[in-house]
Amino acid sequence: MVVTKQISLQSKGNCDLIDITPQVAEQLAETEINNGTVTLFVAGSTAGVTTIEFESGLLSDFQSMWERNVPKNISYNHDRAWGEGNGYSHVRASLLGASLVVPFNDKRLTLGTWQQIVVVDFDNRPRSRQIIVQIMGE
Repeated sequence: MVVTKQISLQSKGNCDLIDITPQVAEQLAETEINNGTVTLFVAGSTAGVTTIEFESGLLSDFQSMWERNVPKNISYNHDRAWGEGNGYSHVRASLLGASLVVPFNDKRLTLGTWQQIVVVDFDNRPRSRQIIVQIMGE
């Protein structure tokens, strides 16, 4: 069986990390599927999805890592083409990835003790985001 749902959220942009673990668990609980996988997909080219320990120090480290590796203050060809100033956000999102697969058993996500599912919005402004949640299993 396959069930497709959606999570809508508003982000602040600028490497905003949003914990969506409770929403994913709620979407899963609403189905008749007990065992399988949840695939999450962020619709958009300036955001990504991953897992992390949602702790303030680590969140700060994660945000700093992106600035060190894909800095905002260098020239991007995308910015010359479109003038939006968010070329870095496209590069960051492509490196992180737009999708994530999480297995579940007995309607429980098989995440580690300190592991949460997060959407990371790299854009240079607040955005409305849609996360597609596809639940597959038996």
